[in-house]
Amino acid sequence: MSTDAATKASPARWLAAVPALLLAAVAVWETVATRLDATGVPDDAAWARAEQVVRAQYRPGDLIVFAPGWVDPVGRLHLGDLISLADAGRMDAADYARIWELSIRGAHAPETTDLAAAFEDAGDVTVRRYEQAPAHVVADVRRHVDEATPPHLAVDAFTEVGFAPHDCVVITARPGAATRVTFPHLPLGRTLVGYVGIPDVFERRDYRDPGTLSVEIGGTVVATATAGVDDGWVRFEAATAPGAADVAFVAVTTGRADQRRRLCFAAEARQ
Repeated sequence: MSTDAATKASPARWLAAVPALLLAAVAVWETVATRLDATGVPDDAAWARAEQVVRAQYRPGDLIVFAPGWVDPVGRLHLGDLISLADAGRMDAADYARIWELSIRGAHAPETTDLAAAFEDAGDVTVRRYEQAPAHVVADVRRHVDEATPPHLAVDAFTEVGFAPHDCVVITARPGAATRVTFPHLPLGRTLVGYVGIPDVFERRDYRDPGTLSVEIGGTVVATATAGVDDGWVRFEAATAPGAADVAFVAVTTGRADQRRRLCFAAEARQ
């Protein structure tokens, strides 16, 4: 082959080799990334050290959370005895004066959003303590279900919503018909804060329509929240006037007439 012919063939050969070179580069990157992921997970010693830090300063009533959420099972292996059923099924973290956060890879728990750490111990598992003025709860609808109409409401401390446990009131909505639950003479403060979600991963898989929960005080709608199958624990809030009032929670949904949409909700009247 002449020099000119070889020169003309070289670009074609390089172009033919590009896919193989890209495949080799991807293989090397995946190998390195897998190794970094494996070495980036704290070992038992790191978790044991973080556990000792928390236990040395823990006070009864403190909340313990983990970040990111997928490390929760590991965290509970070390500190699960300090997480009560009430803590596990909590509505939110506003009622807690002190929150312990154990995190890896720079993550933060949703419960600590907008809070400044009062204490930090950096390590493979970083420990932070947050402090806040806890919400003053005037009434919790979950503690007034015996007074509600209709009677015999279900309250389940371990209803799964968004792959997390929640202590909540469960009601069932039917397409084309509103389901109403009324709490007569419920004590109110300056705000009513609540959450709603769709329980049971299998129900969310089989029935994809959302559910909507409206809150009425004295016959006036003050808040509305819609929970879809991928929305998890949806927050709602309404300003209220202090004093007792009839508070109704009204659930509606869409879909076929033979379908039922269960909704799980919790709400607190706060000062």
